[in-house]
Amino acid sequence: MILDVSNLSHGFGDRAIFSNVSFRLLPGEHIGLIGANGEGKSTFMNIVTGKLQPDEGTVEWAKHVRVGYLDQHTVLEKGMTMRQVLESAFSFLFEMEARINEICELLADAGEDEMAELLDEMGTLQDLLTSHDFYVIDSKIEEVARAFDLLQLDLDRDVTDLSGGQRTKLLLAKLLLEKPDILLLDEPTNYLDENHIVWLKRYLQEYENAFILISHDIPFLNDVVNIIYHMENQELNRYVGDYDKFMEVYEMKKMQLEAAYKKQQKEIAQLKDFVARNKANVATRNMAMSRQKKLDKMDVIELAREKPKPEFHFKEARTPGKVLFETTDLVIGYDGEKPLSKPINLRMERGDKIAIVGTNGIGKTTFLKSVLGMIPALSGKVTLGDYLHIGYFEQEITPGNQSAIEEIWEEFPGFTQYEVRSALAKCGLTTQHIESKVKVLSGGEQAKVRLCKLINRETNLLLLDEPTNHLDVDAKEELKRALKAYKGSVLLVCHEPEFYDGLAQQVWNLEQYSRLL
Repeated sequence: MILDVSNLSHGFGDRAIFSNVSFRLLPGEHIGLIGANGEGKSTFMNIVTGKLQPDEGTVEWAKHVRVGYLDQHTVLEKGMTMRQVLESAFSFLFEMEARINEICELLADAGEDEMAELLDEMGTLQDLLTSHDFYVIDSKIEEVARAFDLLQLDLDRDVTDLSGGQRTKLLLAKLLLEKPDILLLDEPTNYLDENHIVWLKRYLQEYENAFILISHDIPFLNDVVNIIYHMENQELNRYVGDYDKFMEVYEMKKMQLEAAYKKQQKEIAQLKDFVARNKANVATRNMAMSRQKKLDKMDVIELAREKPKPEFHFKEARTPGKVLFETTDLVIGYDGEKPLSKPINLRMERGDKIAIVGTNGIGKTTFLKSVLGMIPALSGKVTLGDYLHIGYFEQEITPGNQSAIEEIWEEFPGFTQYEVRSALAKCGLTTQHIESKVKVLSGGEQAKVRLCKLINRETNLLLLDEPTNHLDVDAKEELKRALKAYKGSVLLVCHEPEFYDGLAQQVWNLEQYSRLL
């Protein structure tokens, strides 16, 4: 066994996340860790990697297992270059090299027995350095950087200048250079473009060791996992097979439990009725007592409380003019840097629903921000139409110190407390989430708070930058339904074809305008 988690319990404040759960990871298992937003998937990863101490329970790894963790919340510090991040994958090898140099100095004064031990250790370390490609580190870094399209960005570039997708690719590249025995991946497809999702899928399908993958991307899960662990109501349950197989078994178990619950409730009602009618009668009192004992001993089936499902209904503003925006020879990019695009000539009209696609880093977010006027054009122009009421969903926002209630109230000061709570509840958030600080919520719960702001503002044009990142399956389905029903226009950056298929009538691939490709 590679990892054994026993009797794990953990919570934050009065909110329990896990209650006495167990988990095991065996060689060759490709595990999908799934569950609705806020069920504790990232918390579980932080516990097994030792970043977080559980309230109760034990976490035991097999000896000498090297774990590689791709964390959706990893902070890359300003001043670090891409090259330094990739080189840090080999830090344990540099430590071995330092130990070899130390042994060389110790050999000068060593006795015969000690010398034999030191030479033995040195031989082992040199073998490890060779097997981990230590003497060709630079070429390994270049090879992996090329596979992830990072080489063309200049490896001496500051990591804080990277887009979300480029950052994910950099962290993935570092992980693969580390050659860990076990991979832990927290939503790796967020921010990745379609090409690199295909690449990662193939890599994981051929991966010989074990991995644990958190993802809400169902087609991706189906292609790469052979075990599902489902997190729900503080429990963790194991299912053999892919996501579709899990859903089949899960739905069947749920139906069986509901049938057993109904049958038992009927029996309980009959027993209670018999006791109530017969306990006062001397002739039937003993029979009533025996029924009461049966009731007292009964193991009552409880159905899990249904999680609140989100309901999104976008408020619509007045009808805009026919042309929403038009770009004329628009060149996008950042002042003082090389342009990201060739001149772009695109036009969006009333009623259009358009998906923007293309490889990471070519400027999809920059294009949206240029249309909004948040980033000035390097040349050319954007002409906005009349009577526009624009709603913008930004890809990444660092939350402040406010609670979810305060965030919404700040945006809609005219709302009553009831209206604020009701608006958040409709987005699938529980009372505990609503009263918590936004920064302690999961990525998916934070996205629901931001969607709450968007759906309660009257709009006729929505600009959405990767809105499905972090959202669970129910929320994604409901968001797609709501966008299809929305009478306004939608411009959507998205890397999930199954989300924009049937929603977008046009797809704009910005690669055709890129100067980088």
